Amino acid sequence: MATIHLTLAPFLLLAAIFLSTEVTAQPAAPAPGPAGPINITAILEKGGQFVTFIRLLNTTQIGKQINIQVNSSSEGMTVFAPTDNAFQNLKPGTLNKLSPDDQVKLILYHVSPKFYTMDDLLSVSNPVRTQATGRDGGAVYGLNFTGQGNQVNVSTGVIETRVSNALRKERPLAVYVVDMVLLPEEMFGEHKISPVAPSPKSKSPAVSDDSDDSSKKAAVPSEKSGSGEMNVGLGFGLGLVMLCLKFIV
Repeated sequence: MATIHLTLAPFLLLAAIFLSTEVTAQPAAPAPGPAGPINITAILEKGGQFVTFIRLLNTTQIGKQINIQVNSSSEGMTVFAPTDNAFQNLKPGTLNKLSPDDQVKLILYHVSPKFYTMDDLLSVSNPVRTQATGRDGGAVYGLNFTGQGNQVNVSTGVIETRVSNALRKERPLAVYVVDMVLLPEEMFGEHKISPVAPSPKSKSPAVSDDSDDSSKKAAVPSEKSGSGEMNVGLGFGLGLVMLCLKFIV
């Protein structure tokens, strides 16, 4: 009997190890699925202060164009997103005065057809092309970047502002916050639409009122002159009558 137990011992040990392994083994975690397609609207909504920019992206259909292009282009894209305060600081009626085509160009001016990191923007060759480049018969519609260290500034020829924090900075899409609406010089430069409220002007003298008063004043002496001549005539006539009566008497 002891011999039988010694013979079965290795098998019993293997069975115990197998059962222990089966009980303690945990199922492997599922591999992460592929990331969903990039959506510019969802990125901006998460930022929480881009209601106006989102609305313009939707009304101009540029938001859909960005989503399609960024998910299919090897160059990537960069978006400069103005905050709601940036739009509120525009001259009242600036957006409403733009034609639908001009609104499209304004929003395209905030999108570059290439992915840029903050370091790239510090060393890039100016001007940087935007999605509006080439419209209006080949107009430039470019952005100029300067700065040093961690600070990057962007200039349009009309305004200059700082490129703030990134809402997204991974390829293929970078989204940077700007505190001013990027106004292209081709649309808002000299002799173009003014984005700044005009300074109050001092009231000029009421020329028409003065001219009316002067004409009235001129009329008064005329009336007085006429009445004076009448009085002189009457006085002369009465003098002759009195002289004649004197001789008669």
